[in-house]
Amino acid sequence: MDQLAPRMRVKIWLEEDENMIFGPGCAMLLREIERCGSLAGAVKGLKMSYRAAWGHIKKVEDNLGVNLVEKQGGNKSGYSLSEQGQTLLEAYEAWYTAVEETSLKLAQQYFPWPVKR
Repeated sequence: MDQLAPRMRVKIWLEEDENMIFGPGCAMLLREIERCGSLAGAVKGLKMSYRAAWGHIKKVEDNLGVNLVEKQGGNKSGYSLSEQGQTLLEAYEAWYTAVEETSLKLAQQYFPWPVKR
């Protein structure tokens, strides 16, 4: 048992009445849209279909009642995060980091192994 070196995993999200409000998948997708400047570029990096990504964004937008992304120019110009999308992404990432750091400290406190991130 002393030879174990477990790695901690945390996955958190917000939901209401079993409807996804915001979680790690949406955060990754928004971060990639921000990085690439387009949904097409984002889905390539995440290895998912355009349709699935667009459907996910629309579902979260419908559940929240806000737009997460904004079209830039014409059809070929891509997307950027809306102000609400940027704010939500930053809030989620800050919350996730705080939860992960707290969880790691607690795991290291409670378990006899050197728990890592």
